[in-house]
Amino acid sequence: MTIQEFIKQYRNHPILFVGTGISLRYLKGSYNWNDLLSKIAFDLTENLEYYFDVKGRCHESGSFNYLKIATILEDKFNNVLQEDRNGKFKRINDIFYESMANGVNLSRFKIYIAEVFSKLEFREDMAEELKDLKKIRKNIGSIITTNYDGLIESVFEFTKLIGNSILLSNPYGSVYKIHGCFESPERIIITEKDYFDFDSKFELIRAQLLSLFIHKLIIFLGYSVGDDIIKKILKTIFSYVEPNSELASKIKNNFLLVEYGKDSKNEMISEHDIVLDGGLTIRINKIKTDNFSSVYNAISNLHLPVTALDVRKVQNIVKEIYAGGDIKVSITEDLDTLKNGDKILAIGSSKTITYHYETAAELLSNYFSIIDELNSQILSLIDKYTIQSTQYFPILGFQKINGNLENSEKLTNQQIKNIDSCMQHMPGQCQVRHTSIQEIFDDEHISASNKMNCIMWNTFEGNISLDEVESYLREHTSTTSTDYRNY
Repeated sequence: MTIQEFIKQYRNHPILFVGTGISLRYLKGSYNWNDLLSKIAFDLTENLEYYFDVKGRCHESGSFNYLKIATILEDKFNNVLQEDRNGKFKRINDIFYESMANGVNLSRFKIYIAEVFSKLEFREDMAEELKDLKKIRKNIGSIITTNYDGLIESVFEFTKLIGNSILLSNPYGSVYKIHGCFESPERIIITEKDYFDFDSKFELIRAQLLSLFIHKLIIFLGYSVGDDIIKKILKTIFSYVEPNSELASKIKNNFLLVEYGKDSKNEMISEHDIVLDGGLTIRINKIKTDNFSSVYNAISNLHLPVTALDVRKVQNIVKEIYAGGDIKVSITEDLDTLKNGDKILAIGSSKTITYHYETAAELLSNYFSIIDELNSQILSLIDKYTIQSTQYFPILGFQKINGNLENSEKLTNQQIKNIDSCMQHMPGQCQVRHTSIQEIFDDEHISASNKMNCIMWNTFEGNISLDEVESYLREHTSTTSTDYRNY
């Protein structure tokens, strides 16, 4: 079975379980467990052999105990910095003492780990594949990750949940950072004590995650088939579920492991047996490939009745209902009987209820997210809107994603006419050749009110690249501003 055929058979929003391999794939300066501890040891001692000495003392039953290695390094790191207040790690000590002054005791070792993972620097050669990863946002329910860095929340723009806040969460649109995050050094889990405390407090979180595993497709990214994380999760699940039951079979079918295979273009799913402690064998689905885009495109092309984005919107309204705020709730078969309000959750028959979950203005504000995700479902609403003849509406971009819009030709002609009219009436001071946006802002002969017009004219003339304009709009303009909408 191909990855496309496998994903296509599911009718709900998948859950991603993301490991270190994904950060290593897309980020510069990312580390697996061994390389992170090795880096810290060398940064501290400037002696390559020191780490090997520590590692050698932590070899047990044919493998290295990285929890014990981290524990030893934490003690060494904290003691060295305590004795050298203003040395190489002055900044770490500054943060430590500032935190202590506020009554919070942080480990210097974890502060440094947080610093290591605080910057996101993407690999240029993976830019196209990252675009494919962003496309799946509309179909992903939630994400669980053991990574400390901010890659996942940056790409998906999901709500970040760390530690006990997971218990208070809604499952949709969340990143569960179960091993901590660079933004909260005190919650980073890396030593023996951290894992002991985590396991002792993890029961409720484990139960919440277990409910996700039972009902959703779980896609593991960035792990290998022999990874202890995979085995531990399977062991936990099947300590609650009878291995040979119908429920166990359902859970197994919901597991897909995407394993890295150098230079492989494989798109075929295979079955793989994982042997757990006690001899229990669990068979899961696996694809070993270097063609991650095929996996992402299969998820992106999963056509579901409602996008995960809209489930999150409804879920937020329901959360407000539970909270007992000012929101008013009416249950009716007839929308005409409802009074106006900020939010309405209407439950009724499809014959009497039409749900417009995105206005034309919201489509404009979310333009790049829609383009990134290839969200064709949401664009079907365009045929329901009244688009004013003078409005700059980006139908040329939207119709590339959804080619079945009834009003596409009308809106295209309208847009072209508006652009031509804009160029014909462009002020003379704006019609000066510049090859970059920065040049225009540096040109004192162009008034502040005409800077954006000059950018528009130079873009139309091909003097400024569309890539530069896109970057500018993404990073420097408000999505509700007139300039943004005009572009």
